[in-house]
Amino acid sequence: MAKNANYIAVDLGAESGRVMLGRIADGRLTLEQIHRFGNGPVPEQGTLRWDFQKLLSEIKTGIGQAAKAADGKVAGIGVDTWGVDFGLLGADGKLLEAPYHYRDSRTNGMMDKAFALMPKRRVYENTGIQFMQLNSLYQVLAMRLGNSAVLAKTDRLLFMADLISYFLCGQAFGEYTLASTSQMMDMKTGQWSPPIFEELGLPLKIMPKVTMPGVVVGKLTNDVAQEIGCGKIPVIAVGSHDTASAVLGVPARGDRWAYLSSGTWSLMGVELPQAIVNDKTFQYEFTNEGGVENTIRLLKNIMGLWLVQECKRQWQREGQDLAYGELAQMAAQAKPFFGYINCDNSDFLAPGDMPARINKCLTETGQKPAQDKGQMVRLVLESLALKYRRVLNAIEDVTGSTIDVLHIVGGGIQNELLCQFTADATGRKVITGPTEATASGNILMQAKAAGQLRSIDEAREVVRNSFELKEYQPQNTARWEKQYHRFAAGG
Repeated sequence: MAKNANYIAVDLGAESGRVMLGRIADGRLTLEQIHRFGNGPVPEQGTLRWDFQKLLSEIKTGIGQAAKAADGKVAGIGVDTWGVDFGLLGADGKLLEAPYHYRDSRTNGMMDKAFALMPKRRVYENTGIQFMQLNSLYQVLAMRLGNSAVLAKTDRLLFMADLISYFLCGQAFGEYTLASTSQMMDMKTGQWSPPIFEELGLPLKIMPKVTMPGVVVGKLTNDVAQEIGCGKIPVIAVGSHDTASAVLGVPARGDRWAYLSSGTWSLMGVELPQAIVNDKTFQYEFTNEGGVENTIRLLKNIMGLWLVQECKRQWQREGQDLAYGELAQMAAQAKPFFGYINCDNSDFLAPGDMPARINKCLTETGQKPAQDKGQMVRLVLESLALKYRRVLNAIEDVTGSTIDVLHIVGGGIQNELLCQFTADATGRKVITGPTEATASGNILMQAKAAGQLRSIDEAREVVRNSFELKEYQPQNTARWEKQYHRFAAGG
């Protein structure tokens, strides 16, 4: 493999998707956004779905444009998406229905039904995954208990990034990091958990063969290459869960660091050589998800900037379209520590009138409702920062290690107020960047598969050489310490 090469990253998020062209040359990575498109839940007869055909069409458009921009000299294509959601293929290889959105209500109450079949502690022992009603396990169980005719016809279940790759190269596989989010895999073995499928009555035969990141799974099919107008570019299994790619894109050194992938969701954790599944991780509800190069991402999912995004959408519906930068400025001028919320309250999961739900939560916990938009955004950001402190404390307790530095990556680093709050609340130095950690990790894994890079350490050195990073030092630590104890006492 030449020292210089081009790669295409398909990075599909819950709000938007991008096709990025990356080039690694002389130890540096450059990224160019080629095509961006919107994404989101689509109502369909009382359910929430993904418009998969539209997404696939946009992705093909982007790949074609990226290949043209690279003069056809592309060493690989990698796809990453969010976790848990999936598509179902029939015996003819066709998609049986539009994939469900993880916020669809069919999983309401499904965890209790699962635990009636298999005790909660035993589910955790056989998976090591955090309990969230949106997990694939509860989505499939909802179909099974509902006697789904589609499930009965299913020949193969493919998670979202793998589903896209399948329609590009024709190969069905289950990339390890993405499959690990399902709560159907035993993270101590990295394979599907037979007890989970047996005791919950789920069809193990529909699950794909697990494939590790860094494998060339195929090439664009003749039909797809002809449709797009490019050559038969190799399709590479990257860290297909977006957080797995983002963690590879963390510019860290040594081992006394934690990461926070900040966006719609906040995912906070550490990189470990093996899963930790014990009473402490069960009590703290930590998840053990797969990472690249046989690592484990011990982390916790936190609701994240979804709360601010939904507030913004509601205010837009009410006639006031405020930019995120404006909201951050308003929050900076608002009263500190007006109130607290549990960001992971299940009432906040579904789309809708988020300001009303936040105020309902404040009222029910004996606090004053927030009448000012800046005040509401500030209390969300402060609550997030305090939640990060709690999770970081728990990580240290579980691992027995001290965390000196918190690396924040992803689009959330553009909210500098939240980054400073995070340094203040945790009492740790915070280093932010890159914004495009996911696309970077996607491309770096492709480069390793192609032989251009040798290791994770070398990949992270490329990140450090390529992007401007920013540091935040803790401020007002005594005041934040006092507020943390109030926050922790209130749950």
